[in-house]
Amino acid sequence: MSIINYASREIQFKIVYYGPALCGKTTNLGYIHQRINPENRGDLVSLATASDRTLFFDFLPLNAVVIKGFVTKFQLYTVPGQVIYNATRQLVLRSVDGVVFVADSQWEKMEENVESFKNLEDNLAKQNISLDEIPYIIQYNKRDLENIAPTNYLEYVLNNRKKRVQSFEVVSSTGQNVFASLNAVSQILLHKFSKQSDAPKTAPPVAIPVEPSVMQRQSAAV
Repeated sequence: MSIINYASREIQFKIVYYGPALCGKTTNLGYIHQRINPENRGDLVSLATASDRTLFFDFLPLNAVVIKGFVTKFQLYTVPGQVIYNATRQLVLRSVDGVVFVADSQWEKMEENVESFKNLEDNLAKQNISLDEIPYIIQYNKRDLENIAPTNYLEYVLNNRKKRVQSFEVVSSTGQNVFASLNAVSQILLHKFSKQSDAPKTAPPVAIPVEPSVMQRQSAAV
């Protein structure tokens, strides 16, 4: 559920990166935070446990949608991947608006992917929320490794609901499709919100305020 901050006149949307241990959730957030213009982002906060951690920060898109004078802002969170921290996962999922499920593409991680996806459904159900009600996309991460499953198999295992969602082949360590997947879930989220409010029915693409040096390197690589 979005949070309305009347003091700062912001509507805050919460996006949670969910998935098994060591699938790349932390790498996703680290990459995003590093490349967003410091003027448009909050501090990257890490809440560490004995062997895992939760990260979060917020940022303001360049062309943030304005709804009744309130600017839309995004908060990004990760959940700890290990099962023993399920209580923390449940806390992080409270008031979630959108989810990026990060799957590890390696063959030996398939069982963990399926278990984590089922755990996501179960934890949402404890809040009386169906996964089908939440805007979400799927990342197939670590596509640069050798022992990886083909995407059609990953789709069969993880994206086999009546209504398939968008999925992305990702290499979070290099940033491949990291912002594309964030933009996708943000668009779905804003579109859903606009249908439930007086916001514009078609929201413009979310423009992430990336640092100029990064944009220059990306242009040079094309």
